[in-house]
Amino acid sequence: MKFPAIALMLAGLLSMNAATAAEAAKAPAAKPEPTKSEAPKDAATLVNTVCAACHNADGNSVITANPRLAGQHAAYLAKQLRDFQSGKRASPVMAPLAATLTPQDITQLAAYFAAQKPKGGTAKENGPGSLGERIYRGGLAAKGVPACAACHGPNGAGIPIQFPRLSGQHAEYTVNQLKAFRSGERANAPMMKVIASKMTDEEIVAVSDYIQGLH
Repeated sequence: MKFPAIALMLAGLLSMNAATAAEAAKAPAAKPEPTKSEAPKDAATLVNTVCAACHNADGNSVITANPRLAGQHAAYLAKQLRDFQSGKRASPVMAPLAATLTPQDITQLAAYFAAQKPKGGTAKENGPGSLGERIYRGGLAAKGVPACAACHGPNGAGIPIQFPRLSGQHAEYTVNQLKAFRSGERANAPMMKVIASKMTDEEIVAVSDYIQGLH
């Protein structure tokens, strides 16, 4: 009779399908391919594609309006990039660039630039005994402006996590940042907003020039 034979064939097919399903269940799930934005990049690739045009590959920018990043504290650099991403620190240039970075990218970039050797600079007019030195080392007591050295160190090395390295920073960049703090355009460091609000243009230029010559 044909019916028993057909039944046996169906039973065999069902048992094979059950075994195949069981094996598939044991196999690890395939991981989805990362998208382009999620794919990990090494620090050199990030620097050359995102940073080098403005800051140089070694972080020693030759464009005086752009900061020198070489030797800057990694924690400070990472915070600034996150602030650019969130809008806490405004910048029409840095905001869209930072928006493309993953947390891993930020960590890698910060570590990379922190490890680079800073080249430093030279003060044009504000050397020993100048207004710039007096402000940096002693502040402006009559105005309630504290000495820059109290937070950034006598040689501008800064304090990791809390205060950035200033030593050798371009005077033009420092001037622009102090004025941005004073106007409220830059608002991601409340203490600096208060300090800069008490300083004149002459004082800002003088201390920025002195900072450029710190080593």
